[in-house]
Amino acid sequence: MIKNDTLTAQGSEYFTLPECPIAVVRVNSVMQAQHRRDYTLVPHRHDFSELVIITRGSGVQIIDELEFPVVSGDVFMLQGNSVHGFLRQQDIGMINIMFNPKKLPLPMAFLRKMPGFQVIFHLEPNLRKKRNSKDHLHMPPSALAEAERMISRMETELNKTSCGCEAMATALLVELLCFVSRYYQNMGERNPAALLRLGEVISRLEREYASQWTLTKIARLASMSPNHLLRIFRAATGFTPLEYLVRLRLRHAARYLVETRKSISEIAAETGFSDSNYFSKRFRNFYGTSPREYRRDPGSANKTAPTAIKKS
Repeated sequence: MIKNDTLTAQGSEYFTLPECPIAVVRVNSVMQAQHRRDYTLVPHRHDFSELVIITRGSGVQIIDELEFPVVSGDVFMLQGNSVHGFLRQQDIGMINIMFNPKKLPLPMAFLRKMPGFQVIFHLEPNLRKKRNSKDHLHMPPSALAEAERMISRMETELNKTSCGCEAMATALLVELLCFVSRYYQNMGERNPAALLRLGEVISRLEREYASQWTLTKIARLASMSPNHLLRIFRAATGFTPLEYLVRLRLRHAARYLVETRKSISEIAAETGFSDSNYFSKRFRNFYGTSPREYRRDPGSANKTAPTAIKKS
């Protein structure tokens, strides 16, 4: 049971550049506090995302009351809604890359097209309670050293006050996200095949959202039965594959309404809706306003944006 009084780490305590909410915190020993707000050994949550890279030793991490053994080279994502902390450790060292994706100009449309990104940053954290910890990324020393070089450059930029430091730090964060995502896709035999297939399916839907998909086609792409796909897809995203697809289409349609002067019928067709009346109905049900009204005033929509992943 998660207690209401669980400590919450605030991004404002770590982000030194207000317009660039990124921070790198190195933990060289969990036996003593590394900084004023070091909650490594204390169960806590936070209001930002955190990519954790184990650089030395081993330990047992508690995430939402479940135990996950970790060793040097392990990489995993902690979302803000997870309560976590170390239960025990043996000479462990780690790097925590903290960032707030909601306040950074990250190229999410491009990142979501990468199966490895889908797995590391969405699927594995969402399925952590239902699967074993082998689904996370593990990097050998050579890859770990490459990641550390990127992180060191990011640290340098975050400690600067010169023009462009925010842009460079953000660019290096994107480079790191792409690096670990690509590495996950190329893990070979260590790759959890079923989870990566699901990541590949979601990335394919992100790229080809306007295609005429059916559950049968998506299941065939995933090499799963439709029933198995429904179970794992809903567990990972909160939606069925076709619900997820509709939300993708609505997200792109909303963007086209604002960024182009194409007709509503043209936008409906280009985003995969064969019937413009059906499109308008689904759009109103989701946004609380018609496509025409949304085009005039995007602020008239309700506050629930059609995000691709519900649990994040």
